[in-house]
Amino acid sequence: MSSRISVRLPLALALILAGALSAPALSQQPPAPAKPAAKPAGKPAAPTPPAPSTPAAQTPAINLNHLALAREVMLSSGIARSFDSIIPAFGEQIRQGAVTRPELGKDLDEVLVGLAPEMELQKQSMIDTAARIYARRLTEAELTEIATFFRSPAGKRYVETQPQVLDEMVQAMQTWTQDVSEYVMVRVRAEMAKRGHQLQ
Repeated sequence: MSSRISVRLPLALALILAGALSAPALSQQPPAPAKPAAKPAGKPAAPTPPAPSTPAAQTPAINLNHLALAREVMLSSGIARSFDSIIPAFGEQIRQGAVTRPELGKDLDEVLVGLAPEMELQKQSMIDTAARIYARRLTEAELTEIATFFRSPAGKRYVETQPQVLDEMVQAMQTWTQDVSEYVMVRVRAEMAKRGHQLQ
């Protein structure tokens, strides 16, 4: 077994980092309610009717101001930038797929340019979805405070430095991952040797 394990950071990790850098952490899920104590034996209780499963019963209504604040926070925090590169990447994949047919190049480029407005609508749809997620997780009062921060000079500077900070953090994590993987392997070998086992 090699003492150095090569680990490539997945895209999901970069997205998680982007989220951590671009907005306050979302509130954790509330703990599951404790189970009621068992009733003493006797006459069985009448069964409780199941709760309605309609979306309205599960999710409180979000008013327009709450949703507008959520959208503002999502946009001003820089989260939406992560969507900007996705659709162009699809176009590039299509171009790469047609690389063996250069005669399609001109028409393909024109088609992709023509589809740009539709693709922008697709991006806006994702922005709307993300705004609703923010609104479900954060109260209107909390979003007001967060929006105020992102409107401030410090908040704008925070967002402005995100790309550079994220790049440096990804590079630092790659180095850290390699170093820690080697450290863990060395320590495991040492401890296993104490127990009479030799690891390669």
